[in-house]
Amino acid sequence: MGFQQGLSGLNAADKALSVTGNNIANASTVGFKDAQAQFADAYANSMNRSGNSPVGIGVSVANVSQSFTQGNITSTGNPLDIAINGDGFFRMASSLTDNTPMYARNGQFQLDQNGYIINPSENGAFLTGLPAGVVGGDPVPIKIDTSALPATATSTATDVLNLDSRGAVIATAFDATNATTYQNTTGMTVYDSLGNTHNVQTYYVKSAVSATPTTTWDVYATVDGVPSPPLAGGVQSPIGSLVFDANGQSVAATAAAQTFPVTIPAGSGTSAFTVPINYSGTIQSGSTFAELSRTQNGKAPGTLTGFNIGSDGSIVGSYSNGDTKNLGVVQLASFANPNGLQPIGNNLYLAGPSSGQAIMGSPTSGGLGSLNARSVESSNVDLTAELVNLIVAQRVYQANAQSIKAEDTVLQTAVNGL
Repeated sequence: MGFQQGLSGLNAADKALSVTGNNIANASTVGFKDAQAQFADAYANSMNRSGNSPVGIGVSVANVSQSFTQGNITSTGNPLDIAINGDGFFRMASSLTDNTPMYARNGQFQLDQNGYIINPSENGAFLTGLPAGVVGGDPVPIKIDTSALPATATSTATDVLNLDSRGAVIATAFDATNATTYQNTTGMTVYDSLGNTHNVQTYYVKSAVSATPTTTWDVYATVDGVPSPPLAGGVQSPIGSLVFDANGQSVAATAAAQTFPVTIPAGSGTSAFTVPINYSGTIQSGSTFAELSRTQNGKAPGTLTGFNIGSDGSIVGSYSNGDTKNLGVVQLASFANPNGLQPIGNNLYLAGPSSGQAIMGSPTSGGLGSLNARSVESSNVDLTAELVNLIVAQRVYQANAQSIKAEDTVLQTAVNGL
């Protein structure tokens, strides 16, 4: 029996050496999880059913178990590198037509020539998730939409001012080319439906002070240097008037009464349109003229300049016109028993009978970890511990070889004594 026991010990020690060697070999593999050989003693059953022999017949390799502990997260600077901080696995697909799910912790991703997010170290497997605007359903390979955003024509604008009450009333007719016919001016860029820019210049003229007392300021406008509305008999009309009480507050009852339309003329391929400028919040005071805020909601066309992946898996694109857009959501999978996953190489796993079904969800929800963009999860192999394990396995191998040698010596002595 000694030969059998020693031989089983050699096989077990060899398996331990193989597992430890594999851990050491993958100490630099992103997302790798170290493994441990687990052993069980073996006994032979008695023929008379009185129980097992009290002397064992050796050892067997019961299981090779992987440790899914968190590896260190290392910054890379690559916007497509993603580390999972916590529980969960990336769900991968081998191709666009074969959506058989595979799972990984290695987040070294790239874009292929068609805009899909792939992992070259996983045989080009496709990262899956939900497309932009989709809630629920099966994950699909994520494709980054690189198309440009269309222009947005300006439809609303605001301008909040402080008008200097100390200026004198101007009685002469307004002329945009004569700075003595107005107190102050501000400019605003607006956009037409094709994203062409137009300069709307507005001018402020203190036109009257009544005995109430109230002060009236007329507002005039030009569009790309042309009076708006057009001159009538050589005279330009204001687009509206702002009236203030003795406290410098507007006497208008509604915001609409402080909103003045400016017409943008038709251009090449565009129609004429109106931009209403809302002056709500404008005041008059005894201090220097100032533009307090200005907004308009038009946008030029935008091209994709980059994208970021949030901790919740959202992929947000940034565009040249300052806009952002949701491009998709990375989803993660969790398992009741991660140790039941079956490794298939290339940092990939398949769900096994004992792992349970994959439960999909967004990062940071349902106990799933968060995502760290521009980072990867390092291997969780502890090289110091593995080198110690290597020494232990080597000693175990030597000891079992010695037990076989001792059994051989005993047998040789018995044979020689006959």
